[in-house]
Amino acid sequence: MNNKFALRALLPGAVLLSLLAGCDSKKTEAPPATTEAPAPAAVEVEWPAITSAVKKDPAVESRIDELLARMTLEEKIGQLVQPEIKFLTPEDVKQYHVGSVLNGGGSTPGSNKYAPLEDWVKLADSYYNASVDTSNGRIGIPIMWGTDAVHGLGNVIGATLFPHNIALGATNNPELLKEIGRVTAVEIAVTGLDWDFSPTVAVARDDRWGRAYESWSEDPEIVGAFAGKMVEGLQGKGGSETFLSNDHVIATAKHFIGDGGTLNGVDRGPTQGDEKELRDIHGAGYFSALESGVQAVMASFTSWDGTRMHGHKYLLTDVLKGQMGFDGLVVGDWSGHSFIPGCTAVDCPESLMAGLDIYMVPEPNWKDLYNNLLAQAKSGEITAERLDDAVRRILRVKIRAGLFEKGAPSTRPLAGKKELLGAPEHRAVARQAVRESLVMLKNKNNLLPLARNQKVLVAGDGADNIGKQSGGWSVTWQGTGNVNSDFPGATSIYAGINEVVSAAGGKATLSVDGSFKEKPDVAIVVFGEDPYAEMQGDVGMLAYKPRNPADWELLKKLRSQGIPVVSLFITGRPLWVNREINASDAFVSIWQPGTEGGGVADVIFKNAKGEINYDMKGRLSFSWPKHPDQTPLNRGDANYDPLFAYGYGLSYADKNTLGDDLSEDGPKAAEALDVMEIFNRRPMDPWQLEIIGFQNDVVPMNSNTVKASSLMIQAVDSEVQEDARRVVWNGAGPGQVALSVGNRQDFINYYNSDSALVFDVKVDSVPSATTYLRLGCGSYCASDIDLTEKLKGFSGQGWQTVTIPFRCYPDSGANFGVAQPPAEYWTQVLAPFSLVTSGELDLSFAKVSVVKGAGKDIACP
Repeated sequence: MNNKFALRALLPGAVLLSLLAGCDSKKTEAPPATTEAPAPAAVEVEWPAITSAVKKDPAVESRIDELLARMTLEEKIGQLVQPEIKFLTPEDVKQYHVGSVLNGGGSTPGSNKYAPLEDWVKLADSYYNASVDTSNGRIGIPIMWGTDAVHGLGNVIGATLFPHNIALGATNNPELLKEIGRVTAVEIAVTGLDWDFSPTVAVARDDRWGRAYESWSEDPEIVGAFAGKMVEGLQGKGGSETFLSNDHVIATAKHFIGDGGTLNGVDRGPTQGDEKELRDIHGAGYFSALESGVQAVMASFTSWDGTRMHGHKYLLTDVLKGQMGFDGLVVGDWSGHSFIPGCTAVDCPESLMAGLDIYMVPEPNWKDLYNNLLAQAKSGEITAERLDDAVRRILRVKIRAGLFEKGAPSTRPLAGKKELLGAPEHRAVARQAVRESLVMLKNKNNLLPLARNQKVLVAGDGADNIGKQSGGWSVTWQGTGNVNSDFPGATSIYAGINEVVSAAGGKATLSVDGSFKEKPDVAIVVFGEDPYAEMQGDVGMLAYKPRNPADWELLKKLRSQGIPVVSLFITGRPLWVNREINASDAFVSIWQPGTEGGGVADVIFKNAKGEINYDMKGRLSFSWPKHPDQTPLNRGDANYDPLFAYGYGLSYADKNTLGDDLSEDGPKAAEALDVMEIFNRRPMDPWQLEIIGFQNDVVPMNSNTVKASSLMIQAVDSEVQEDARRVVWNGAGPGQVALSVGNRQDFINYYNSDSALVFDVKVDSVPSATTYLRLGCGSYCASDIDLTEKLKGFSGQGWQTVTIPFRCYPDSGANFGVAQPPAEYWTQVLAPFSLVTSGELDLSFAKVSVVKGAGKDIACP
C-alpha cells in the first residue's frame, strides 16, 4: 500500500484509482442525519478490499464452533464486557465470565502509582486464574488485559517512553516505528498484559485538537506508511512464527474512523468531510494496519453523517468488517457507547447491533450492563446471530494470541523480568527516535551545532523536567503531577547536555530563571507546553501562552546581555511562537521527546572532533501556522500559506533565511476573544489550581486528589472524564480553593465590557458557614461576594450555572475603592475564581470563564 500513499502525496485531494482497484462495494444512500451536525451530501464511494497478512485458519474456526456450542448465554455475554481494574475483582471475573479488562490512563494495581512490577503480574495472574476456572461447569475462557501504551508503557514506573507520534512523524522512518512497536510489546509482556490500545492512526486536521500529538501527520501519506509497520512491531509479522508470540501483543488501530477530523479540533465532536474524505484522508492508517493483520480496532467517540461511531452500522459492519474484510474484534472506547442517543453507559444494545464487539465500561456499576445485555439477548432485542458473531471474533483473537496455551501471565517467558523494563537497548531505540525527530526551524549564523567545551547556561522550566518533556500518557493519564524521580533511568534535557559538556571539559549550569554569576558562552532555553491528554488538551487558538510571556521575556533578557540563545521548544502541536523565534538565534522543535532527553544533546552538539555528531533529520509532518487563528491548516488546502510548510526542516548544511522580524501581533487575537477560559476540563494556561488550608498549607493540584488541612480536591466527571473538580471542606478552619497565577493579569478590557465570571457548580452538601466567591490580587487585596444562600438553593439540583458580573464585586481590601474596585485593580488580577469558607461544604465546579457582555442586565447576588 505504501506506493499508493506516495501517489496520494503527489496528488493531494485527488481520487486515487489505484487505491480503489478491486473494490466492488458502493454506498448509495447516506444514513439519516441528526441535529448534531449537518450531514455531508451522499456520494458513491468505494472502499478497498483489504488482504490481511493473517489468514483465517479452518482449524481455528472449527475450535471456535466447538466453544460456541458449549458456551452458555451468560458466558457469551461476559465476553462482551470490559470493566476497569478499579472495579473488578477475580471473583467478579468468575461470576460474570468477564472476557477482558483494562487499566485506564494512570490506573494501577491497588491505585498505587508506584506499584512494582510484581503487583502488575500478580493482578494479571489473579484475573487469568479466575477466568480459566472450570468449576461448576464453566468453560474457562482466558481473559485478556488491555492498556494504553501509546508511546511506551506509560502506566508503569521505569518503562521506556518514546517521543509522541507527532515527533515520530517528523522522522519519516517507518522501520523505526516497527522497532518501537517491538520494544513496546516486550515491555508490555514483562507486566503479563496481552493487549495494547495502540497505534493511534488518526490524521489530525486541526491542531487545536488535544490529541494532535497522538497523530503522526496531518496528511495520510505518513500515517499510511507508519500504521502497518507499528502493528507489525507490536504483533509480529502476520503469517510468521513471530505473530503474537510470547514477546508480542495484540495491537489496536484507533479510533475508527475520522477522530482527527473533529469539528474545530474539539475532542469527541463530529468528523468533517464527505465519505470520500473519510476514506482518502482518515482511512489511510486502517488500510495498512489491516494489511499487517491488526487484531483489534477501537471505535471513535466522534460522529460522522450525524451518527456516533459506536453506533454506526454502515462504517463498523458494512465497511470495516464487510468490504475491508476485518475479522478481528471491535472494542469500544471509555463508555463511548453512552454517547448514542437513548443509550446510557449500562444500557445500549444498539451499539452491539451496529457492530461493536466489546463494550469498554469503566463505571463501577458495569454489572448493570452485563445484566441488561443478558436480558436483551433473552428477549431477542440482541439477535443470536449478532451475539455469536461478536463472541466468535473475540475468541478468534484470543486463539490467535495463544491465550489458551500461554498459561498464567507469571509463567510466560518475559513476565516479571525487571531487567527488560527500560532496558538499555530499549532506551537506545527511544534515543534514536529523539535524534531523528528534532526539527530545526531557525539557525542564525550557523549557531548550531555547538562546540562541547563551552560555558553553557541551561534555562527554562523544561530543562530538567522529565514529566514535561514526556507529555501526556506518562505515568498519569494527563502526564501531570509527576517529578523526575517518577522516571527512574530516564534522562532530562539538562542531564544529557551536562553529560556531553562536562566530558569535554566545558561547564553546564542549570538555572531555570536564566540568572547566572559567570557569563555563559551560550544559553540553551528549554520551554513549551505543559503535559495534557485527550479533552483537556483542546485549545481555542494556536498562540503559545499569549497571556503569559514569561518564556519570551527570558529569551529577550538573555539576548540583551549579548548571549547567543538556542531555544528548544517542547510541544505537542505546531504553535504560533513568532515572538519566541524572533528572540532566538536558533530554534528547534523537540516535540515531546519522552524519557531519553539525551538524544537532544546528541544532535545539538558537535562530536569530540568538532564535527557534526548527528545531523538535523526531522522534517515537519504538520504545517506550522503563520497566525494564531490559522487553523485548520493542512497541505493541499486552497490558499495554503503556512509559516513553515509541511516537510520543512533545516539540516546543518542548509542556509538559514529566517531573520528576527516575524510578525508579533498574535496576542492581540487572544485579547480580543469574547470568552477567556480559566478552567475547561483543566486549568487553562496560565492559571493553576491550588487549595489552601487553615494551617496556611498551600497545595497545588498536581494529581487526581490532593489534601490540605481543611479541605481536599479531586478530579471528577461532569460531562466527560475528569472534566470537573470536587472540593470538600471539613470545617477544621478556613479553607480556599483558587484558580490563580504567579504574574498579575490585565482584566481591564473585560471589566470595561460588562463582563462576568461564569461557572458551573453542583452542591452535594450545603455550606455550614458563610461561603465567599473571591476575586483577588494578592494577600491583602481581595473582593468577596457572599454565595452562601445561592449555594444552599443549589443543593440537590444537579449542575447549575452561576453568572457574577464584575461590577458586583464590593469594596473589600486595601486596593479597593468606595463602591467597587478601582480600574487599577483590574490590571493586577491574580485569582479571578476562589471559594472560601470556614465550615463544612461539598461542591464541584466546572467550566470557569470570563465572558464579555455576560454581566449586562444580570442582578448581583
